[in-house]
Amino acid sequence: MNKLDAKTRSTILHMLCEGSSIRAIARITGVSKNTVSKLLVDAGKACMKFHDEAVRDVKASRIQCDEIWSFCYAKQKNVATAKGAPEGAGDVWTWTALDADSKLIVSYLVGDRSGEAAIDLMDDLRARLANRVQLTTDGHKAYLEAVEGAFGGDVDYAQLVKLYGSMGGKSAEVRYSPAECTGIRKRRVEGNPDDTHVSTSHVERSNLTMRMHMRRFTRLTNAFSKKIENHTYAVALHMVYYNFVRRHKTLRMSPAMAAGVSDRLWDIADIVRLLEKAEAEKPTKRGPYKKISN
Repeated sequence: MNKLDAKTRSTILHMLCEGSSIRAIARITGVSKNTVSKLLVDAGKACMKFHDEAVRDVKASRIQCDEIWSFCYAKQKNVATAKGAPEGAGDVWTWTALDADSKLIVSYLVGDRSGEAAIDLMDDLRARLANRVQLTTDGHKAYLEAVEGAFGGDVDYAQLVKLYGSMGGKSAEVRYSPAECTGIRKRRVEGNPDDTHVSTSHVERSNLTMRMHMRRFTRLTNAFSKKIENHTYAVALHMVYYNFVRRHKTLRMSPAMAAGVSDRLWDIADIVRLLEKAEAEKPTKRGPYKKISN
């Protein structure tokens, strides 16, 4: 079987991370769509494993959490009538927890918007932090139980509740864009959060970066994900690219460097090396099986 060289892999992964579609990458590089998709899956698995191992003991002061919407195969309201809808079809939410100072995405989760997903995110976030933090989320009720279960009283937690109203005489239900934000309300939930730092602005800006850098998040197109697995691996690839490779314009370094998780700015070739390492650890047909612990 033909194997892509490291330079071609780097080109394909870089284009994926910068928002190019799979079809466009296939046309430009001359490889098949299936090859691009398989490379995305393999790189996503390697990046998922690396993030889980590397982003630990993060020393942060302020964490902001938010969720960003997308969908797989069909929007939730159309899943029931969609032909051949696979498991995982419908609305998909990507949860992120971001260090407001270093802009490092400490924890992320792809799932629904349920309380169980919030619990999983908060449990994972707590396990990655090295110290007590101030935490800010939006007014989603699922966060309340999740934060209490993960942190107990060892957190300074507040919610930023946004108040929305109609715009131009149209209700929020019939408009595509979100309703106009008419005000905010800061609500202390646990500990003693500093009111001046109760904000979700940084994580919301990070979500915009996510939507711009992953083609499957682009609204009003046919670039949405068709398989939930591929969607998850695309998110995992983006997280490593954002944290370790992409230079933050204001910080002038990567978020991983700013957070002390990395001592250098990565190149896309480093992600290729993660993939090559994962391939080398795969069991061969004739060799013994080697179990890789998570």
